[in-house]
Amino acid sequence: MKEKLKLKGSLKRLAQLPVYLGVFLAVMDVLIYLIDVKAGIVGTLGLIIYILAAFAAGMYLKPLIANELVAFANQYDVLEKRIIEDLILPYAIVDLSGRMIWSNRAFSEMTGAGQLYKKNIRTIFPDFQTEKLPGNNGKQKVQEITTQFGSRVFRVSMQPVSIEEALQQTNLLEADEKSRKLVALSFFDETEMKAYIRKCEDNKTVMGLVYLDNYEEALESVEEVRRSLLTALIDRKISRYFSNFGGVVRKLEKDKYFLVMKKSSLEQLKEQKFHILEEVKTVNIGNEMAVTLSIGIGLNAPSFTQNYEYSRIAIEMALGRGGDQVVIKDEKTITYIGGTAQQVEKTTRVKARVKAQALKEFISTKDRVVVMGHKITDVDALGAAIGIYRAGKTLGKPVHIVVNDPTTSIKPLMAGYIENPDYEPSMFVDSAQARELVDHNTVVIVVDTNRPSYTECRELLNLTKTIVVLDHHRRGNEIIENAVLSYVEPYASSTCEMVAEILQYFSDGLRLRNMEADCIYAGIMIDTNNFTTRAGVRTFEAAAFLRRCGADVTRVRKMLRDNIDSYKARAEAVRTAEIYRNYFAIAICPSEGLESPTVVGAQAANELLNIAGVKASFVLTAYKDEVYISARAIDEINVQLLMEKLGGGGHLNVAGAQLKKSVDEAMRMLKDVIDEKYDEEGAAEK
Repeated sequence: MKEKLKLKGSLKRLAQLPVYLGVFLAVMDVLIYLIDVKAGIVGTLGLIIYILAAFAAGMYLKPLIANELVAFANQYDVLEKRIIEDLILPYAIVDLSGRMIWSNRAFSEMTGAGQLYKKNIRTIFPDFQTEKLPGNNGKQKVQEITTQFGSRVFRVSMQPVSIEEALQQTNLLEADEKSRKLVALSFFDETEMKAYIRKCEDNKTVMGLVYLDNYEEALESVEEVRRSLLTALIDRKISRYFSNFGGVVRKLEKDKYFLVMKKSSLEQLKEQKFHILEEVKTVNIGNEMAVTLSIGIGLNAPSFTQNYEYSRIAIEMALGRGGDQVVIKDEKTITYIGGTAQQVEKTTRVKARVKAQALKEFISTKDRVVVMGHKITDVDALGAAIGIYRAGKTLGKPVHIVVNDPTTSIKPLMAGYIENPDYEPSMFVDSAQARELVDHNTVVIVVDTNRPSYTECRELLNLTKTIVVLDHHRRGNEIIENAVLSYVEPYASSTCEMVAEILQYFSDGLRLRNMEADCIYAGIMIDTNNFTTRAGVRTFEAAAFLRRCGADVTRVRKMLRDNIDSYKARAEAVRTAEIYRNYFAIAICPSEGLESPTVVGAQAANELLNIAGVKASFVLTAYKDEVYISARAIDEINVQLLMEKLGGGGHLNVAGAQLKKSVDEAMRMLKDVIDEKYDEEGAAEK
């Protein structure tokens, strides 16, 4: 046994050091002989004694050193095992399927499972995701996950371990490649740290702005002697509501408030769906009009200044979407709560006059005007563009309207301008031509949409700095942010209504021609479904103005008539409609053989609302590898909120969405959204 144990490596070189030293002494002894023979003889005797002593010590100590090293190695191996066994950190080894192999004492004490527990680790940690173990997910590096045991939260460090070498040194076992891999799990208790992080998160400062949407209108509807009382009651209700959640409210102006509170309070308010939106409507001392609130909240910004900026953006979005709702904005996301009430139409036209003068100034200072609507231009977008065309021509500016693929609904309207000597051949251009026209001396006016991705040619927004937005749709997460003038009024029935008002204040020399008035009038008719939906006082006033300008109802009706194929498709959609959950009519509109199937789908959605008991209608139309959903409602259902969950938007009772899915997938997604909304309302009633 002693002969088999040999030193090697650094220890062997250390053992050979006396040999090298003996050689050195022999050389020195020779040099001494050259100097003095007697001294050399003495050196030789000393060298012989050194060699004999070194040899004897080597022969005697070598086996002792080897045995001591073997004993130390054995003791070190036992010590290493004991260290892991007694490690205060819970430690376990599992295979790639999650089956327990071994665990230390700390793990056993923590979980109550024995050290030889052989079941799957998910029996102890139900939320443990074994598919994330190194080796299962294609990664061999250390991975980390979070799991929970009882009330404790653990960060688990997963270290891949291979038993390849151990299997090679034994003839008793063999295993496939997967079985040769194990995973060592180290559990770090982060319960307290998570609690502190949560506490820190809950104590973050949240800033908000609270606006009364219809303050002036509500005051006008009550007796003058009671107006101060109405204001005091509203102030008291708002202050008390937020103070109950630890918030501080300070009045900035007669109809504006500044709000500061903790993030934890915000979470409670979100759970209650900001009940203040409904509570403030109950304030009634004889006022005919209920007061509504809009709230904009900013949070999770790196500074208080940025939080306030977020809240300002949020309140603008809340007002732009019609008011009576809460918009919560942080760095990455925007959340909408409320928005179930129809925005009250304002009686004053001051805003329209101001916007008209601003639009006139922007057009006057530029060389050219380019107008574009949304993709698949409809009658409202075309009518609004025609109105802007007349405004630009009144100022002597060349005006171009971007229309890529005219649909059957707008071709009859465009026919009156194409090859008409009174209008330039370049009046209508496509996206390629528009890109060549637009430069920094061009004003680009976007009508009937406020989303850059929905415009006919998005690139135009990057080619000029002068952008004007005119729209009647509620704002969503995506907006045209660099507009120099943005006139978005969700109360308006159509963009044509807004343009008709602007034209009345634009210039004294502006005169609409008959066919131009017909187009704008047609846009109002289509979006109001012949003045039956969303038609207010100002809608009829705009229609009256257009009638005075020469719009003819009979002429418009003839231009808007459908061909037989479109009529049959619409009838087929109505015939095959499904009544879902008693109140929702869902249909699929056939698109084969139709030039503008999306228009037919929208018409079918309007038709379905005439069925008794139907609160909302949805028509799905497949067109150009996308599914277009047209959503309509009368008053009880907010289809805008439903469509926003599918990536679309619109109004409370007129909305839509576009999905790059199959019709079946789109149908399933739509029903899921309806189910979610239906269940939420049922839970709220309970």
